[in-house]
Amino acid sequence: MDLPPQLSVASRDLSGQNLRDMRAYVRSGTPYVWVTAAAIATSVIIVVSLLFLIAARGLPFFWPADVVVGEYREPGKEPVRLMAELVESETYTTARLQSAGLAVDSRQHFYDRLLLKVGNRDLYGADFRYLLDDWLVERRYPENALVLERMEWGNFYGEMIAVRQDGAITASGDEAYAAWRPLQQRANDLRQQIRSIEKDEIGAINYGLEQLRLKSRRLELDHKTPASHPEDYAELERRGQALEGQYGDLQKRLEGLYSDIRRDSVLVRTVDGQELEIPLSKIVRGYRPNAMHVVDKLGYYLTKLWEFGAGDPREANTEGGIFPAIFGTVLMVLIMSAIVTPFGVVAAVYLREYARQGTLTRIIRIAVNNLAGVPSIVFGMFGLGFFVYFVGGNIDKLFYPEAAPAPVFGTPGILWASLTLALLTLPVVIVATEEGLARIPRSLREASLSLGATKAETLWRVVLPMASPAMMTGLILAIARAAGEVAPLMLVGVVKLAPSLPLDLNLPFLHLDRKFMHLGFHIYDVGFQSPNVEAARPLVYATALLLVGVIVILNLAAIRIRNRLRERYRALDQ
Repeated sequence: MDLPPQLSVASRDLSGQNLRDMRAYVRSGTPYVWVTAAAIATSVIIVVSLLFLIAARGLPFFWPADVVVGEYREPGKEPVRLMAELVESETYTTARLQSAGLAVDSRQHFYDRLLLKVGNRDLYGADFRYLLDDWLVERRYPENALVLERMEWGNFYGEMIAVRQDGAITASGDEAYAAWRPLQQRANDLRQQIRSIEKDEIGAINYGLEQLRLKSRRLELDHKTPASHPEDYAELERRGQALEGQYGDLQKRLEGLYSDIRRDSVLVRTVDGQELEIPLSKIVRGYRPNAMHVVDKLGYYLTKLWEFGAGDPREANTEGGIFPAIFGTVLMVLIMSAIVTPFGVVAAVYLREYARQGTLTRIIRIAVNNLAGVPSIVFGMFGLGFFVYFVGGNIDKLFYPEAAPAPVFGTPGILWASLTLALLTLPVVIVATEEGLARIPRSLREASLSLGATKAETLWRVVLPMASPAMMTGLILAIARAAGEVAPLMLVGVVKLAPSLPLDLNLPFLHLDRKFMHLGFHIYDVGFQSPNVEAARPLVYATALLLVGVIVILNLAAIRIRNRLRERYRALDQ
């Protein structure tokens, strides 16, 4: 039915008004604000969810789980007694289990498959087993179930029979566990003393002897013979004898400590009746999880977290801590930041303030922007060929001929890794600094020049301080990228296990020629190169979470500095 003319005109006017209002609403930019907010909220939710997943997979690894004792009855086979920790459970269809050769009941559609950590790798060959939940029967959780963390062969699961001191049994049965605890604390203290002597004191002596050897070799290369320079050789001989004397004294101390730590041992028995004698020197700690209260478990959990962050790795990086990787990552990022910031700022200042703005400058800017898109492994190849072999090799020829044929700087190390990542992140710093310089009003430069300042003084006292927040922004982006890079580092310095940290108490304290460990490479190594996949999996998540935390801390420190600089120069900017 047709509308009256008055209503038809009113309807068209209303539609036109709605269309104009919609266009005005779009032109105001409000929809784009909401779309941007939705995108940011989605990104935050994704990041938080990912971090929560990583934490949920990695952090429970350090909690002392209860130990179950049961009998596994697989049809057609002899029953097997087990003592293990329940790691995870998955549901499988009957058809899939039948295709794997398991004699499951066809009338049951689903089965739960358990991943159990049975430990005792030295006895069983593997410390993880997959079993069906329905076939593990007669379960119980005895309070005397013992877990021993060992220096090698993983955890031991069983019960303690007796404690032996100097070859004689001093406690057995229920009294053994209580008698063992103070002895284990004593063994741990002795092991710490041994480690301190071997790593710190003997390490310093070995370093000193090596330096004396190099100095002696240097005298030979300079054609200084013992006959022509007897005082030099006598001094080296005297210092060498002093170090050898210190080494002999430390060796005697070590012999006594090793004798003491090997004195005691424990007799243990597995759930299937196998007996074993374990020296206390091979045990890290032990506990009875089924008898622990929540407070006891929380204390153990915090101890394991501290060991993870502050200890050294062991068992092919699947046990112990990752402190060398944390230290190497942070030190590399700091050295990289100290290198990339001045070079990036100088390049940006030249392109913005001094270079003639023409075709050549535009080509350079295009090249810088394209450099940011080059795959990181290409930078690694360049760093290996140029920094390590060319620069490092020539440094060895000029300054360290006495070390030949062993390379000093002509081999991958933390200096070349830092330089390679500085080159990788250089475009980010240049672009961010250039944008900061472009935002500074021209009137400020003219005012400074009109007051008699030179161009260099204007640049140093006015322009660069006001552009410092932009420089920090570039540094933040550089840190975020460099801290997580792995591919180039595999070629220019990072290793699976570094025996010595790049920073120690031996002159010159900071050893830029040494190889180092890195959290990103540690994740790769544990996740893809570990022979014990099940044991390494939670450590991959825990290390990834720690790497994210290190990057966040470094970025927050840089952001705080940037914000302070921004507040300081905001008044001048206005």
